[in-house]
Amino acid sequence: MDLSSNNLSGPIPPEVLGLPSLSILLDLSSNYLTGELSVEVEKLKNLGRLYISQNRLSGLLPKNLGSCVSLEKLFLEGNLFEGPIPSSLSSLRGLEALDLSDNNLSGGIPEFLVRFGALKYLNLSFNDFEGVVPSEGVFKNASATFVEGNSKLCGGIPELHLSRCNSKTLENTSLKLKITIIVVILGVTLVFSIFLIIWFRKKKEQKPTTTHVENSLLQLSYQSILRDTNGFSPQNLVGSGSFGSVYKGILEANGAVIAVKVFNLLNHRASRSFLVECEALKNIRHRNLVKVLTAISGIDYKGNDFKALVYEFMENGSLEDWLHPSVGMNKPETMRNLNFFQRLNVAIDVAHALEYLHHRCETPIIHCDLKPSNVLLDGEMVGHISDFGLAKILSGEWPNYSTNESSSLGVRGTIGYAPLEYGMGSELSTNGDVYSYGILLLEMLTGKRPTNERFKEGLSFHNFVKAALPDRVVEIIDPILLQESVRGGTAADITLNGNNLGKDIHLQCLNSIFEIGLTCSTESPSERMDMSNVITKLCSIRDKLLHPTRLRRGV
Repeated sequence: MDLSSNNLSGPIPPEVLGLPSLSILLDLSSNYLTGELSVEVEKLKNLGRLYISQNRLSGLLPKNLGSCVSLEKLFLEGNLFEGPIPSSLSSLRGLEALDLSDNNLSGGIPEFLVRFGALKYLNLSFNDFEGVVPSEGVFKNASATFVEGNSKLCGGIPELHLSRCNSKTLENTSLKLKITIIVVILGVTLVFSIFLIIWFRKKKEQKPTTTHVENSLLQLSYQSILRDTNGFSPQNLVGSGSFGSVYKGILEANGAVIAVKVFNLLNHRASRSFLVECEALKNIRHRNLVKVLTAISGIDYKGNDFKALVYEFMENGSLEDWLHPSVGMNKPETMRNLNFFQRLNVAIDVAHALEYLHHRCETPIIHCDLKPSNVLLDGEMVGHISDFGLAKILSGEWPNYSTNESSSLGVRGTIGYAPLEYGMGSELSTNGDVYSYGILLLEMLTGKRPTNERFKEGLSFHNFVKAALPDRVVEIIDPILLQESVRGGTAADITLNGNNLGKDIHLQCLNSIFEIGLTCSTESPSERMDMSNVITKLCSIRDKLLHPTRLRRGV
């Protein structure tokens, strides 16, 4: 069940957690849920994946969570949970991925995490954990374990770059470990007993349940779309590409503003693009993906085939329009510019969307054409990825997201944004999207396209940025951002002047963001950063810019 990005608020609906037949997936991420995580979660015994990240949930993690013995992936990051990790989680021995980052959790790292042989990804970053970090199990792999932002942790493998533990810390940890082991044994026994009692009761009372999903797609035709776009008037045209054109429309029924992508079927690849986009969008839903309202396939008034997709209208256009406004698009006195924090927020929005496509879908999806013109901005300047006409739906299981199938649409992507390996015939992979994201991030900060003339004479965009770090970062940043600092700006703008602490923090964060872009766009696919790590690092940078005094505490 996918309820992510549905603007849900208040406590988690009890009827959701009360479905004993719920299995495989429950996704409540990216909503506005508040309150505690209900103990009713114990009913989800068949659940394989639970995503409740990016909400406002608080309180202690329920001990009953250990009853969800089928869990393989548990993502609770970006909430306000506090207290220790419950010892009852030791029963979740099938966990492959656990993300508790960006909460207020405390206490020591439980020893049972070392014994989870299936655990391939563990993120405990930006909490208040303390004590010794183990050096066994998943903790031996620095690329799979993340503990940054916990200033009271020590030890661990050298690659984690934590301070050495003193003898007092080790002694306290040993005592806590003994107590934890005893509590775990008692807790598991109690939970197992409760589990058996509930199971026997439910077996007697359980009745078959049926879930009905309401079809909310609009029922539109060629005639209605023709009317709503004023006959596909040039005045309603908001964008065009090789596969079709996008028109603004207003639904006659309720006055809602829509965007209609009409496919140019004279291009023999357009029909294939329409089918690919329909297949990619039919089962995905995320607040940072453009929402498709319906698909239309029929005949126009001349008897020709007609295909179109109808989307929610993004009133602030594309990121391309903001980074590189066309001549005459805006008068000088009304020129629109993105300040530094707006660019950082859009970069985080895009990262969330890619992370969802790569890791949260039933079947992973490669976008294959990430670029500024395919990032749309709504009225609140929230970024949404659009245009899935070149997307590839993978069939592999997590975490091996790649395919060696050849593309019927030719070379995937756009020059400058497509990874080098695609041009040499390498297989499509999520690492290709990561490369495109890295280039996009560098472009957002420098204001330069990867196809700029100066990058056609042996100097790549990647190397241009790399050569300027870390001492000459101000020389390559978008001049518009520097102009804001000269004018003084606001708290939401990048200011490189002011007190020394603020200046140092801004320069440090700028370099960090550029480093993320360089790592994502490196030539070797295996060396590129995973989108989950990108989100963690960018959110950390944003937090440091908003709360610079935290740096003094080592956060």
